[in-house]
Amino acid sequence: MTYNKKVYKGTGIKVADFINAEDEVLECACGTGAISVSIAPNCRKLIATDYSEGMLRQTKKKLAAYNNVKVEPADITALHYADNSFNKVVAGNVIHLLPNPKSALDELFRVCKPGGKLIIPTYIYTSQDSNKFEIGFIQLLGFKHNRKFTEESYKEFFSSYGIDNAQYYIVNGRMPCDIAVISVEK
Repeated sequence: MTYNKKVYKGTGIKVADFINAEDEVLECACGTGAISVSIAPNCRKLIATDYSEGMLRQTKKKLAAYNNVKVEPADITALHYADNSFNKVVAGNVIHLLPNPKSALDELFRVCKPGGKLIIPTYIYTSQDSNKFEIGFIQLLGFKHNRKFTEESYKEFFSSYGIDNAQYYIVNGRMPCDIAVISVEK
């Protein structure tokens, strides 16, 4: 049983709403493939990546039925793909974990084609007292939060990097997820 099942499943469904049949998609930090399984049936090609080989093994199992998917290791801060390679670039629930998110954002923008979109879901806090259990549990699993976003601070985060064209979509549940969708204009 998944603790935050509504958000876990709902985030993948919402992200898939931004993917179309002609898209070539790069997903960074795919984890065990929670978002990947919703993206794969909607796109022409999906490359699902993660830094962890253990996570990638889980993703490969979940995506075995799809012949349009490649699962491989990659570092979100030093991607080995050419500039302007993908129509959509997804980085789910990772920005808050990174010590230097700017390097990741630079890479995501670099590999996304002009006119494409970056889709960046991130867990958020709904109040100072909420989500304490959820965050504690996640940290016990070994995921250290370098940032703890609220809906407002997530918008401010992107704004601080000069990104002012993002649209935001909330997936509500025990620990909500805020999905930033950024149009890439190069």
